[in-house]
Amino acid sequence: MPELIDHLEGRLGRMGGAWPARDGAPEGSPQVAWFRDGQLPRVQAFATIGLFRTPLRVRTSDRHCHLELLACDYLKDGQEPGPLPGVVEFVAEGMVQGGHAVLRGDVIPLPVPLPGGSKTALYAALPVYFDDDFFSVTIENGSDVAIAWLVPITSVEADFVRVQGWQAFEQALAAQDPDLVDINRAGLDL
Repeated sequence: MPELIDHLEGRLGRMGGAWPARDGAPEGSPQVAWFRDGQLPRVQAFATIGLFRTPLRVRTSDRHCHLELLACDYLKDGQEPGPLPGVVEFVAEGMVQGGHAVLRGDVIPLPVPLPGGSKTALYAALPVYFDDDFFSVTIENGSDVAIAWLVPITSVEADFVRVQGWQAFEQALAAQDPDLVDINRAGLDL
């Protein structure tokens, strides 16, 4: 796993620690690690470590893939990580339990809105705030591991993706250029 850790630390900053899978989590649930002081100023990142060990089915084919999940937010006052570690854990556990990969363009409803109430779902995206080489890494066992960025979105944005498709949503993102790291950002004008 050193290749994966080096890959993540190279963009996200030094890993400050990791939470083990919670008691009662599905077998194979990964740890969630906390990173800071990376390429994005004042940003903390949370990523799964070890999700790649579970081959996940791709819904649109008979293939399996290996993934790690990423979520980012601005650093909070003090040392509190905020809600994202639990969000990453929730999605990872669902993937391990269901055996299906989260793919670019997927919308994942949250069981409760994030603090502030406007973000009710997550959008699976490429981690475009980083260089293209960050999108995947080949680890020691030869597996290619993709990085899926979980971006908090509003219910209006989630409905837009479901109705208009992920390509139209990403075009709206490019046109309006919101700060996707800010989990308190205003929703897109759709």
